[in-house]
Amino acid sequence: MTPASDSGKRPWSSSGLHRSDDGIWRPEDDSAPAVSFPRGGHQECFDLEPTSFWFGHRNRCIVAMARRFPPPGPIFDVGGGTGFVSLALREAGFATVLVEPEPAGARLAHQRGLDPVVCATLESAGFEGGSLSGIGMFDVIEHVADDLALLRTARSLLRPDGRLYVTVPAHRWLWSFEDEVAGHYRRYTTWSLGERLRTCGFRADFMSYLFWPLPPVIFIGRRIGGLLGSRRSDDPNKYRRQHEGSRIAARAVARLLDLELRLLDRRRRIPLGSSCIAVASPSEAT
Repeated sequence: MTPASDSGKRPWSSSGLHRSDDGIWRPEDDSAPAVSFPRGGHQECFDLEPTSFWFGHRNRCIVAMARRFPPPGPIFDVGGGTGFVSLALREAGFATVLVEPEPAGARLAHQRGLDPVVCATLESAGFEGGSLSGIGMFDVIEHVADDLALLRTARSLLRPDGRLYVTVPAHRWLWSFEDEVAGHYRRYTTWSLGERLRTCGFRADFMSYLFWPLPPVIFIGRRIGGLLGSRRSDDPNKYRRQHEGSRIAARAVARLLDLELRLLDRRRRIPLGSSCIAVASPSEAT
C-alpha cells in the first residue's frame, strides 16, 4: 500500500500546471471541459454522498480492489468530482491526486481537505506519458462521448506497472430517463467494458458486477416513475431522486451487499449487478 502523500507536494511530472491562490492546481489553458454532467450535480453529490448507501458501498468495493490489486504509487482519481472516493482511498492509506475538470467539483473536493486537487481534464493536465502509477475513473467514462479516446489517453499516461480502476453503470436494459438526467451516454456490461479495455491496450486483472440485488429494484422503480411522469426536466431535485429510492431499498439489501463485499475481497466475481467494476493493467502490446 502506498502511504498518503504530504499536503502540497506534486506527485506527478507536468510543466503545465500551476497552483492558484485557492490552493487548486490548474493548467495554463483553463478552457471548459467537454463532459456531460447535470448542472448543480456536484453540490447534490456533496450533500448526498456521506449518507448514501450507494456511494458508501461503492467506496468500500473500490478500496477492496485497490488493496487486492495495489498500484505502485499514487492513484489519480480522474473525474473525481467532490473527492468522496479520493477521501476513502486516502483514509485507507493510499496516496491520491484528485483530477476534476469542473471548478465546482474541484472546490468542493478541496473543501473536504483533499490536497493536491487538479482542476483539469486528463488531457489538459499535461502529465508526462508513462508517468502515472494509478488512474481511477469511477463512474466517469459513461459521461464522455468518446470513451475509447479517454481510455487510450489513460493507457498512454500509465507506467508499465501501473493500474487502472474503473466503475460504470451496467446493462442497457436498465437505461431510463434517469440516465439522461445524469448525463450518461451509455451503460456497459463486463463484456463490453472488457472489449473497450482490450481495444485500448489494457489487460483485465479483475472484472465483476456490483450491487447485485438492485437491477430488479431499479428496473421496476424507473418504469413506475416513468408512468407517473418523472420525466420532468425542470425538477430541481432530479439528481437527488435517483438515490432516494435506493436509500429506501438499502435497509432490505444491506446484508446482501455486505456479502457481495466479502466475495469481492476474495476476488470472487459477481454475475449480475447494476454497476461494473474493473481493474486493468497496460498490456505489453499497445
